[in-house]
Amino acid sequence: MRYGAMNFPIRPVIDEIHAIGSLGFDYLELAMDAPEAHYTGLREQHSAIRQTLDHYGMDLICHLPTFIHTADLTPSIRQASREELLNSFAVAQELGARKVVLHPSFVGGLARSVPEMARRYAMESIAAVALRGEKSKCRICLENLFARLTPFTTPDDFDVVFERWPQLAMTLDVGHAFIDGRGMACILAFIRRFGKRIQHVHISDNGGQRDEHLAVGDGGIDFKALIKALRNIDYDETMTLEIFTPERSDLVRSREMLQKMINA
Repeated sequence: MRYGAMNFPIRPVIDEIHAIGSLGFDYLELAMDAPEAHYTGLREQHSAIRQTLDHYGMDLICHLPTFIHTADLTPSIRQASREELLNSFAVAQELGARKVVLHPSFVGGLARSVPEMARRYAMESIAAVALRGEKSKCRICLENLFARLTPFTTPDDFDVVFERWPQLAMTLDVGHAFIDGRGMACILAFIRRFGKRIQHVHISDNGGQRDEHLAVGDGGIDFKALIKALRNIDYDETMTLEIFTPERSDLVRSREMLQKMINA
């Protein structure tokens, strides 16, 4: 298993690489969000980013922008958001990312009142990135979110996406799958349904109500059951600890707990 951690985009990217690299992680998952990790600034820091990653022997996975609105009802906002995605994807390739993580789309405001329209717009944005990915060596891994944010939350939702774009892989976010009352059953259903299509995993814990990004063992997720299910599909890919507690020692503690479960 290869373990990574994610930068906090309000902090300088080079500082974040040093912080994560010094903890002995295998790769950085680069959240490409403003203010510090917008694609324009990343392009300007290309050499420094690569040199710092190489210093720690870390690989790179990129997480395309989170806080954009590709399913908005206003055409100009959708267009601008799509351009942010595609420009960020181009920079991810320039930086040598092995994989990119794609959020399906946020749905908010009046779009909640017209869910089928919002879903159509979301599918259009996925199509734009999937098409760009066909010409790239960078694997696109679509991430599951939760019902308050997007229509793409359940295995059935992802069946439709993967049928249309079989070249896409999946990022299984166990924290997202656990909330909204779905619990371990939803996490295990994703693993059973998609198996080898799961090429990336986001790890955090929560109490089942909010996306709290807690350390492993500090919420309600049964990580032993998770690891058993991943072993059943011979998963040995990348696992990002998406843990945003004040103490970065929680990253190391969580990594050690997961590896102990895997070794067992």
